[in-house]
Amino acid sequence: MIVTVTLNAALDRTLTVPNFQAGFRHRASESLTLPGGKGVNIARALKSLGQPVIATGLAGGKTGIRIVEDLTAEGILNDFVRIRGESRTSSAIIDPTSNTQTEVNEYGPVVTARELHAFMEKFTYIAKGADVVIVAGSLPRKVKDSFYKDIIGALSATGVMTVLDTAGEPLRLAIKAKPGLVSPNIYEAEALVGHEFGEDEDSLHAAVQLSRMGAGSAIITHPSGCFAFLDDGNGVQKTYKVQTPPLDPLSTVGSGDAFLAGFVSARLSGKEDGECLRYAVACGAANTQKYGAGIFDVHEMKRLIPKTKVEEVQLKAVPES
Repeated sequence: MIVTVTLNAALDRTLTVPNFQAGFRHRASESLTLPGGKGVNIARALKSLGQPVIATGLAGGKTGIRIVEDLTAEGILNDFVRIRGESRTSSAIIDPTSNTQTEVNEYGPVVTARELHAFMEKFTYIAKGADVVIVAGSLPRKVKDSFYKDIIGALSATGVMTVLDTAGEPLRLAIKAKPGLVSPNIYEAEALVGHEFGEDEDSLHAAVQLSRMGAGSAIITHPSGCFAFLDDGNGVQKTYKVQTPPLDPLSTVGSGDAFLAGFVSARLSGKEDGECLRYAVACGAANTQKYGAGIFDVHEMKRLIPKTKVEEVQLKAVPES
């Protein structure tokens, strides 16, 4: 079983607005509202891939009620801790004319120490039956940046595979707790290692550096694929560059979440590393062909798998951080 953690769950609205311009009145040609937050999106994608998954986290107010009800309606098993604060709403405006995307994300609720304690009690119980725990997304206001580090640390002695997908200070601190895998996008990785990437080799070296900072393995995603350093824990370490075929995206919202779901699903299915990455990139690419985070056509994903190029790269020398 896979457990996803979403402490800053949201109600995500995607609006399609042709010829969108700031400062003018528009009418959306399409709209879609779904429960969201990275862990929720990952759970949705995992369900599409046939993996047993339970989504947990925090949900509050009328928005939180709708998040839980809509997840249940989607058939996604969930067990959230109810809080007093109102869960956030996030909006994405897609302009198909200019192929642009504008996102507005609320900060989310203030969470009390008592509510966090209640979450940890529930999470510790749920995680006992897990094979993989995926901790993903931003933290709500007033929650200390080290909270993800605490979660991963609490699982360190259990043998559960831990996956981390967050950014900024929570990522910098949590990576020290030695998660099994981190999966930042290229901008989040640049911020963590402290410099911009130019050549592909910069990104590959950065993936190795993330492992040296504490992660078992590291995958750095970008719009057309990923760079990865994978360590099997038995001394076998490999670096990869993966590229998807050119696509015209409808929306990139949630493509990284679909990617991560694809990788975890493939890993649990026993696929070898290169195939796990191929599978993951195909899931992320398929997500760009649909509106809604973590939503993709499985047939489209399977069509993209053989078109996705996986290259194992031998790095000449990896500089010390």
